[in-house]
Amino acid sequence: MLEINFLPFPILKTKRFLLRQLNANDADAILSLRSNDEVMKYIPRPYLKTKEEALELIAMFDDKIENGIGINWGIYFLEEPENLLGIIGYYRMKPEHYRAEVGYMIFPEHSGKGIVSEALQKVVEYGFKEMKLHSIEAVLDPENKGSEKVLLKNGFTKEAHLIENEYYEGRFLDTMIYSLLNK
Repeated sequence: MLEINFLPFPILKTKRFLLRQLNANDADAILSLRSNDEVMKYIPRPYLKTKEEALELIAMFDDKIENGIGINWGIYFLEEPENLLGIIGYYRMKPEHYRAEVGYMIFPEHSGKGIVSEALQKVVEYGFKEMKLHSIEAVLDPENKGSEKVLLKNGFTKEAHLIENEYYEGRFLDTMIYSLLNK
């Protein structure tokens, strides 16, 4: 079974972006991201309503990092390390299977510019090289064509389309699973 340690926090850089740990200074941006109708359209999670809830979410992320059960990075332009573009991370860890679920969200005004794809490449590289994962999965709403396009562009393969396997806010939802193997 994998034993994962995210301390000290791994700061990642791509050609254009800095992926760093979120902190209290990001609370307003996290609130804005997690309360945006376009961002949350395909994510069956409650909206954030207050800055305090955003701070609690950041604290939960920190706790997961400290306990090696999850990691999230804020995505920023290299020259603007305080202006949050989105978040990306490993949300559900399955260390007994050498597998983790990657997830991401980005502000709509930055969508379609290759930001998620570039960040995903670096996070996948970290997952395979540093975390020693065998496979990485992404779970998405079948209607989320943008996310599906990013995953396919980055070599992920569709594993499954699960019918009404999640229940959220009074209705059953389908999910699709895409994965990438460490070869």
